[in-house]
Amino acid sequence: MADYAADRRLAVRQRARAREATYLRNLDWVLLAAVGGIVAYGLWVISGITKDDIPGNPNYYVVRQAAYALVGVAGLAGMTLLDPGFWRKNSRIVYGVLIAMLVLTPVLGSSVRNTRRWIDIGPFRFQPSEFGKLLLVLFLAAFLADRGKRIYERRTTLTAVGLAALPMMLVFLQPDFGTAIVYAGILGATLFIAGTRWSQVAMLLVVAVAGATFVLWAGPAIGVDVLKDYQLKRITGFMHPDQDPGGATYNITQSITAVGAGGVDGRGPSGATQTNYNYLPEHATDFVFASTAEQRGFFGVTILLLLYLLVIWRAIKVITLARDAFAAIAAAGIAFALLVQIFINVGMTIGMAPITGIPLPFVSVGGSSMVANLLAIGVLQSICVRRR
Repeated sequence: MADYAADRRLAVRQRARAREATYLRNLDWVLLAAVGGIVAYGLWVISGITKDDIPGNPNYYVVRQAAYALVGVAGLAGMTLLDPGFWRKNSRIVYGVLIAMLVLTPVLGSSVRNTRRWIDIGPFRFQPSEFGKLLLVLFLAAFLADRGKRIYERRTTLTAVGLAALPMMLVFLQPDFGTAIVYAGILGATLFIAGTRWSQVAMLLVVAVAGATFVLWAGPAIGVDVLKDYQLKRITGFMHPDQDPGGATYNITQSITAVGAGGVDGRGPSGATQTNYNYLPEHATDFVFASTAEQRGFFGVTILLLLYLLVIWRAIKVITLARDAFAAIAAAGIAFALLVQIFINVGMTIGMAPITGIPLPFVSVGGSSMVANLLAIGVLQSICVRRR
C-alpha cells in the first residue's frame, strides 16, 4: 500500500513538472524580451528627461515609474497564469466593471485642468479609462466569439457597436478624445477579426466619417459645438501649425523643434534645452517621444521604434496561435490598441496627428498606462501558452 502511494505521488510530480515545462516552452520569450527592453529603455530615458523636474530629487520620477513597472510585471505574471476562458465566461461582469468605473470617474474623480479622468484612492491615483481599453477588448472578444454563427448578421454588428458606444461616450465626456479614438479602434479591429461582412464595415466607416464631419465642421457651422474649445484649437492647430506658434500651436511647435534639435545622436540629458528649460510641455508624458528624440537623437528613437515593431509583430503572431475565436479576437484587439496608441503619440509629436494626450506605451510617466499595458501583455502570453 505504501509503495502504491509513493508511486502515485511520483506520477503526480512528474505530470506537474511536464506541465511546467510545457508552460515555459510555450511562452513567447521574444515578446517578453521586447517589452522588457522597452520598459528598461523607457526608465533610462525618463531618468534623463526628469532629472531637473523635482529640485533636490532627480530620481523621483524614475523610481516611481520603476515601482509601477514592478506592479505591472506582477500583474503580467498573474494574467499569464489565468486561462483566457475565464474572461469569456465572465464577460458580463467585465462589461459591468468597465461601465461602473467610467460612470464613477466624473463623480469621484479629481479635477485636473478641467478634466475628470483620475480617481484618488488614498495616496494612489489611477485612470480607469486606461484599464478600460483591456476590459473593452475582452468583452467584445467574448461577445463576438459567442455569436460566431451569427457574425454576418447586421443585428450582431449593431449590437456590438451599441455596447462599445457607451464606454466610448463616457470617456469622450470626461473629456478624453484620444482614448475614445482608441476605443473606436478596438471596436473596428475586433469586428474585422471576428469576420464581420465588408459591407457592414464599410457602412460603419461611412457613419464614422459623417460623424467626424459633423463634429468638426457641420456642427460648429450651425452653432452646435461638440468639442471643447481647446480640443478644436488642437485640431485647427494641426491643420494650420503656423497659425499661432505662441498660443494654440505652441505645444506642437516646441515638440517639432525638440525632435529636430536632437539630430542624429542627440544632445544628451545635459544639452537638451527644450526639455531641461521646460520649453517643451508635458515632456515626460504626452511628449516623451519628442524629449527622447532631443536627448538621444535619431538613433535613440529608432531603437525604440524597432522594439515597438517587434512587440506588434509578436502580438500579431499570437493571433495565429490562438486556440479559439475568443482568443484570436482578444489578441487582435490588444495588438491594434497598442498600435493605435504608438502611432498617435509618435504622430502628434512630429506634426502628423492632432494632439490628443495619448501616452506612449511603456515609456510615458504614469502608473495606469504602465500597469494596464503590462496586463494586456499578460493576456497575450496567456493565449500563447494555451495555444492550439
